[in-house]
Amino acid sequence: MTPQSTAVTTFTGARRYVLDDELARIVNISMALEMPLLLKGEPGTGKTMLAHAIAETLRMPLIILNVKSSMKLVEALYQYDTLTRLNDSRFADSRRDVSNIEDYIKMGKIGQAFTSDVRSVLLIDEIDKADTDFQDDMLDVLDQMEFDIIEIDKTIRAKHRPVFIITSNAKKDLSDPFLGRCNFHHIAFPDPKMMREIIRVHFPDMDSNLTENAITAFYRLRELEAIEKKPATRELLNWIRALAADPDFKPSSLTKGELPFMGILFKKSQDYGRAVNVTSRKRLF
Repeated sequence: MTPQSTAVTTFTGARRYVLDDELARIVNISMALEMPLLLKGEPGTGKTMLAHAIAETLRMPLIILNVKSSMKLVEALYQYDTLTRLNDSRFADSRRDVSNIEDYIKMGKIGQAFTSDVRSVLLIDEIDKADTDFQDDMLDVLDQMEFDIIEIDKTIRAKHRPVFIITSNAKKDLSDPFLGRCNFHHIAFPDPKMMREIIRVHFPDMDSNLTENAITAFYRLRELEAIEKKPATRELLNWIRALAADPDFKPSSLTKGELPFMGILFKKSQDYGRAVNVTSRKRLF
């Protein structure tokens, strides 16, 4: 039987997380329906940070499961520490009762969310790295809100249903059963208007000329052809921070194609070279 949920609190954003009304609504609907929320969008659109923002706003603990390509579902549920038990059994001075296997069971991230005494936010990050069996079996566990520890013949039932946030970078197709059991939202890259709001939240006292000129240059750089990894919001914020910290920098220089610290925006050699080549010829503006 599914455990009773705590009262749903409306999520409207966090101190440093700006979101549109549509995203706020799907978050709240997903919590009300007790369904996992699957988020897609290019890197830098705030998929992962949304879980942090929900946890902060609703004052819930945040538990993060970083999915790896080789991960088995049982690792996310629990781990049986056979090596420590073996070592304890070999040394007579061990104070642990090696016959009690439960002492050697450690909860994985999903297990931690299930056994938490308070409702938590469970972020399952980059689910597309896992194979189809992992995805479908995981959702079976999340639907039933329980799993078995076979070594001790014990069933772990969730004390509270977590708020499930699942992210995907769309590197691999997700199975139809998986998609059918989630709510879905695609987070679009912020337009200049929303980006101004994001920058204002992070830098409330930032010079307006620097902000506007940096935003203009940033979006034009994102439009360059043959760029493999476009700079994202995180790179823009770090770039603005660097520009503001440089005592010799003048915001007006950005409109002349003088763009310092390009290595903050572009992290791949090919992208960096392409951007520097274009801006050195002042063809950006």
